[in-house]
Amino acid sequence: MERRAAVEPPVDVIAPAQQTLPLVLASPHSGTDYPAEFLAASRLDPLTLRRSEDSYVDEIFSAAAALGAPLLRARFPRAYLDPNREPFELDPGMFEDELPAFVNTRSPRVRVGLGTIARVVATGEDIYARKLRFAEAMSRIDRLYRPYHRALRQLLASTRERFGSYLLVDCHSMPSGLAPGERGARRPRTDIVLGDCHGAACHPLIVETAHRSLAAKGYAVARNTPYAGGFTTAHYGKPGAQGHCLQIEISRALYMDERSFERNAYLPQLAEDMRETAAAIAGIDLSLLAAA
Repeated sequence: MERRAAVEPPVDVIAPAQQTLPLVLASPHSGTDYPAEFLAASRLDPLTLRRSEDSYVDEIFSAAAALGAPLLRARFPRAYLDPNREPFELDPGMFEDELPAFVNTRSPRVRVGLGTIARVVATGEDIYARKLRFAEAMSRIDRLYRPYHRALRQLLASTRERFGSYLLVDCHSMPSGLAPGERGARRPRTDIVLGDCHGAACHPLIVETAHRSLAAKGYAVARNTPYAGGFTTAHYGKPGAQGHCLQIEISRALYMDERSFERNAYLPQLAEDMRETAAAIAGIDLSLLAAA
C-alpha cells in the first residue's frame, strides 16, 4: 500500500512497442495508491481496507504486453472509487446532503454497499467514520473515474480502428470463499469464473476457448456464477458491433495469502497460464464471428 496526498496519474497503460493483437486488458481493482485524506477519514485500518483490492491482478496479467496487447490499470484503490460501476451509483445514506436526481441510488450494488463510492469493504465492514458530501464523490469521479474510462475508450477505439474489432478482458480476483456445506463438507472448488453477462457480452467461442484453455491447465472453471460481469463487461461488450468483453475472476487463494496479502510461489506460473489463455482467445479471428 502506498499513501499519497493524491493519486496522480490515476491510471497507467502498460503498452507494447506495437499492438499486434485486437486485445485490450484492464485491471480496475488492483490499485494501491491510498490518498492520505481517505485513510484519515476511514474507521478501518489499512490492512482491512485492502480486502477490497484485487491484489496483484495487474502483475498477473502484465505479460500481456509481450503478446502485443495493452494493459490498463487503475492506480487508485477500489475502496476509494470503483470504476467497474456506473459513474453515479451512490448510497444516499452515506451523504449528509441530498443527492441529485440523476444519481442511481437503487442499484443492487448500492443496496449491498458497493457502489461507485463504496460504503463497505468487500468483507462488509463500514469504511467511513463520518458522512460524506456529494462534492467529495463528484471530485473523485472527475479525477479518477472519468480518466479511467476515457483511457479505456481510447484503447478500445484505437484497437477497433486498427483491427476492425476488439476483445476486452476485464481482470479481477475473488476471495476463495470455500464456505462449509452440509455436514461439514466443502463446496466444490472454483479457481476461475468467466463472466460474459450470460452470453450478452462476447461471442460464445471466446468463452469456450478460454474455458478449454484453463481447464486443460487443471483449473476448476465456472461460468457466470457468482460473477457474470460488472458495468465494464456489460457496457463495452457489444458483439453485434464487433466489441467483445470477457470478465475473468481468479481465486486469490491460488497466488496469495488472503490474510497477510503476501504473494505465494505459484504466482509466476499463474501469470504464464493467463498469458497463454490470453494468447488463445486473442488468436480467434474476431472478424469471422457473427453477433452472439
